[in-house]
Amino acid sequence: MRIHIATDHAGLEFSRTLQAHLANGGHEVVDHGPVEYDALDDYPAFCINAALAVARDQAAGVKTLGIVFGGSGNGEQIAANKVAGIRAALVWSMDTAILARQHNDANVISIGARQHTVEEAIRYIDAFIAEPFSGDERHVRRIGQLAEYETTGDIAGKAVDVDASTGRIVGSPAE
Repeated sequence: MRIHIATDHAGLEFSRTLQAHLANGGHEVVDHGPVEYDALDDYPAFCINAALAVARDQAAGVKTLGIVFGGSGNGEQIAANKVAGIRAALVWSMDTAILARQHNDANVISIGARQHTVEEAIRYIDAFIAEPFSGDERHVRRIGQLAEYETTGDIAGKAVDVDASTGRIVGSPAE
């Protein structure tokens, strides 16, 4: 499997260790940076590039996933999720790693390098990679709704932007 990796300065050592682990496991690893430590680096471009590569590979039929790291993993997850077709999950336990794939068909995970040991991160990543998407109808339906909103700004029949208490579109003038 091809694995796209990106980080910021906080996750650089994690990234190097995990790239070696993944390569030793037979995966093709693509590093989207950074290549050297810079305490003032900006993670968005690194993570967006990794997410773009995952989206392109998946569109081309390549079996691929992405992993992004940062101090907490929050910003990196947000950056990856800005890319159309990406479902990035913040992973902090074995359960979240497994459920990200099983229920959400996540194609990118984010891990906080300052929150976990390298050994924990390796366990989470290995579980994420090994876990298949369940394909359950309810999960397929929900993922479809997310994709619909991503491309159209609406979810047909689901009252997006409608205030449940009034039935009015959120932000519309009062009558």
